[in-house]
Amino acid sequence: MSRYAILPYWRTIVLVLTPIIFSFLPLCWDTSAARCGYVIVIMAVYWMTEALPLAITALIPVFAFPLLGVISTGDICIVYMKETNIMFLGGLTVAIAVEHCNLHRRIALRAILLFGQSPRRLMAGFMLTTMFLSMWISNTATTAMMVPIVDAILSELYVGQSDEDESTQLIEVRSVHPCRSCEQHLVPAGGERQVSSECKNGNLEQVSVKKVDMTSKDADNTGLTTLPPNGVVSRPQDMCFLATAYSANLGGTGSLTGTGPNLVIKGVLESIYSEPTGLNFLSWMLFNVPGMLLCVVLAWLWLQLYFSGLLCGQRKKIIQNPSAERQKAVKQLILAKYRELGLITFQEVVVLTLFIILVLLWLFRAPEFIPGWAKWFKDAFGVKMNDATPAILIVVLLFILPAKLNFWCFRGRDEPEPKRLDNNSCLTWKVVQEKIPWGVVLLLGGGFAMAEGAKVSGLSQWMGESLKGLNGLHSVYIVMIVTFSTAMLTEVASNTATASILLPVLNELAVNIHVNPIYLMLPASVCCSYAFMLPVATPPNAIVFEAANMRTTQMMYAGIVMNIICIIVINMMINTLGVYMFDLNTMPSWTNSTTLL
Repeated sequence: MSRYAILPYWRTIVLVLTPIIFSFLPLCWDTSAARCGYVIVIMAVYWMTEALPLAITALIPVFAFPLLGVISTGDICIVYMKETNIMFLGGLTVAIAVEHCNLHRRIALRAILLFGQSPRRLMAGFMLTTMFLSMWISNTATTAMMVPIVDAILSELYVGQSDEDESTQLIEVRSVHPCRSCEQHLVPAGGERQVSSECKNGNLEQVSVKKVDMTSKDADNTGLTTLPPNGVVSRPQDMCFLATAYSANLGGTGSLTGTGPNLVIKGVLESIYSEPTGLNFLSWMLFNVPGMLLCVVLAWLWLQLYFSGLLCGQRKKIIQNPSAERQKAVKQLILAKYRELGLITFQEVVVLTLFIILVLLWLFRAPEFIPGWAKWFKDAFGVKMNDATPAILIVVLLFILPAKLNFWCFRGRDEPEPKRLDNNSCLTWKVVQEKIPWGVVLLLGGGFAMAEGAKVSGLSQWMGESLKGLNGLHSVYIVMIVTFSTAMLTEVASNTATASILLPVLNELAVNIHVNPIYLMLPASVCCSYAFMLPVATPPNAIVFEAANMRTTQMMYAGIVMNIICIIVINMMINTLGVYMFDLNTMPSWTNSTTLL
């Protein structure tokens, strides 16, 4: 049988052979740590190869740990719904409310208007808008929303300047079930390409990128703008689309709920240490927002240099300055799209108000430099309050507060009385059920289950002892090695899965070489979002790759330099601002406070 006949069954081969190959671990060493390591190795292989959906792989500890005598079923199941997961669900539900009422599109168009209409200013506007939105809502949803906007603006800016192919194409992006941390693959579907994902769990996510020849009948009455595929606009288009993808990936690092790896480090630290570690919503933003902004600025500069042609010895000016009339037309286009949204609705006002309140509650729950509001409740009732409490409070209010003032004395005389069965709340369960990536919740829980099993079985301690040989290497070099390795691994593996595998190991390494665990874990978790090289690395990359019809090598050449730039930035930030904020030069006292089952 040829290898081509075997290839279609590679998933089955991986699923069957992996437990067999690594069965020597529990057979040769009959210890709880070896049996736990056996499960973790199998999960790591399944996660990296995606032989099973990631969410299903994350459930393996529920049966494997009890069967192998590592930890009881009840104790391991509790880990899957920790406070961190509830916080993630609450934050993501509020983000869905922002998308549901179209508030994110209003913010994006208004922000782009403020930056001006020259190509470089527009590119900066695209990047900063995408970055900000990705801090709070799904990276996939943000990119899927921004790509048609970028396409329409560039088409208007450069229309009539193509001298090669007069045929035009239509780009339409539709996003379903947006997800933050899932990896994607391209699936042909008739006349369109679907960037699809199972959220690593079976909840299908699709982002369809459809291109239609504007001379065909399908292009009639679409209401979308046209784009010359091979003309002057093609390279600015590639540049701006890559800028959008980079900004979406970088934006997720700006807030603690921005993407899965951020929550993994929070959950791992809270599961291991009983005392506060100093890493909270406010400290995360104070550390990561400056680095995020610096990376976005450097990405803006790098992409202009890369597409200028200077690197390959070309002197041709790629980024042309269109005429004042053309820039005025662009402004009119953006204004027209903004006016299509109509006046701001009562629902948008309510959602925006609740969103701002939630962010403020997160920021000032326990800011440490002043007593937070959570301390008042602890002093009054003796209970500890975490970030999940305000998140769920705001979610409940979204289901209570009305989307329209069409009842009682608020209803106009000519307005019909609403039907009894109408659901007038700002958010409905149907919307939440369709858009929440439930698999990511299980994926986070699976990472916490791995960390719990490693701690209870003694595997963590054994790994830490084994890594003591790195004690002779300066911690600065260790961080450089860790960040580079993480950035390369996350190009081919799920961001959240990468963080779930690496962060517990890095914690034990740090403790055994007498380094603050945050010094290794924080830059590693941020680097899990530095996936710029491959179309399948992150959903934003996949969307722009298909929308712009660019070459894989083009994305790789631009992305590898972007990876290096961001790795340098995070190393610089952790050794300057990080040392100052988290006192990384000393071993913290909270490392002696481990939690017990």
